[in-house]
Amino acid sequence: MSGTRLELPLDRAFDAVPGGWRAVTEAFRASPVGRRLIEFVDARVDAGAAVYPPEPLRALALTPLESVRVVILGQDPYHGVGQAEGLAFSVPAGVKPPPSLRNIFKELQRDLGLPPPTQGSLLPWARRGVLLLNTCLTVEDGKPASHANLGWEVLTDILIDGVVRLPQPVAFLLWGTHAQAKAGRLSGSVHRAWLANHPSPLSAMRPPRPFIGCGHFSAATGFLEGAGHRVDWALRPAGSACEPTPS
Repeated sequence: MSGTRLELPLDRAFDAVPGGWRAVTEAFRASPVGRRLIEFVDARVDAGAAVYPPEPLRALALTPLESVRVVILGQDPYHGVGQAEGLAFSVPAGVKPPPSLRNIFKELQRDLGLPPPTQGSLLPWARRGVLLLNTCLTVEDGKPASHANLGWEVLTDILIDGVVRLPQPVAFLLWGTHAQAKAGRLSGSVHRAWLANHPSPLSAMRPPRPFIGCGHFSAATGFLEGAGHRVDWALRPAGSACEPTPS
């Protein structure tokens, strides 16, 4: 990524969408809601607003549609300088993991016994078939949910529908009310969803579905292995090993 904020016209991000995702994103881009969203975001950037992340559709570039094995849904990008990197819950290497991400790492260690990662980037997961998708894909500096309900949710709904049409089973980990609202889109499919509270400290331990102790990582692993697939949840330091490909 060349910077910490969106600088180019949003149409350029759509131009870079690869392969199987393209039919979905092009139909959205040409729609009235898509054009309104793109014009709004570009106008905010032109007005000097700091809009994050620099690559709003990066999750699609890193996780091709045909390679998706797991979907983790977030709400909207981090709204602090240098935090958002276009992947739900992830921050660039060298940036202190926010509290929600630290709780994800805590559950990862509790559930699978993996050592706590030394950095907060989930880039390895994205490259292994874990689609890290927010329901809203841009945000302004210091203004959480500032681009909510402007059209991103329409796009992410149809992206999820594209995953649901895949023939291979996919594990959906839906954390928080925004993510759980998507569970109905899986009805009648070969896929499976697990629901829990958002990993935020405000809700991670609350009933009825506390995030800490949910066991979603091992549950998804078992589900995928039963279908002949695997996902590697280990987050190794950069350059420590070759990345496995989704199977």
